[in-house]
Amino acid sequence: MVITNRNKVYDTATATVVKKVTFGAYGDPAGYETTMFVTPEGAYFLYTNGGTDSPYPEEKITVYTKVNAKKWLENN
Repeated sequence: MVITNRNKVYDTATATVVKKVTFGAYGDPAGYETTMFVTPEGAYFLYTNGGTDSPYPEEKITVYTKVNAKKWLENN
C-alpha cells in the first residue's frame, strides 16, 4: 500500500517493519493486524487492516511522528 502525505511517500513495500501486532486468526471478523514501519528516510507510519468487526475494518496507513511511534511501540 502506498500513501502520499505532504510530498512524502509511504510504501509498505520499500519500508522496514519495526513491529507487527496481530489479533485473532485469518478470517476472524474481529481479527486485525497493525504494523509499524520506518521508511529509508526515517519517517514512521502505521499500517492497519482487519475484519469487519475489528477496530480496523479498512486498510489504512497513518503517519506517525518519531515520538508518537516510540509511544506506540512501548504500548504494543
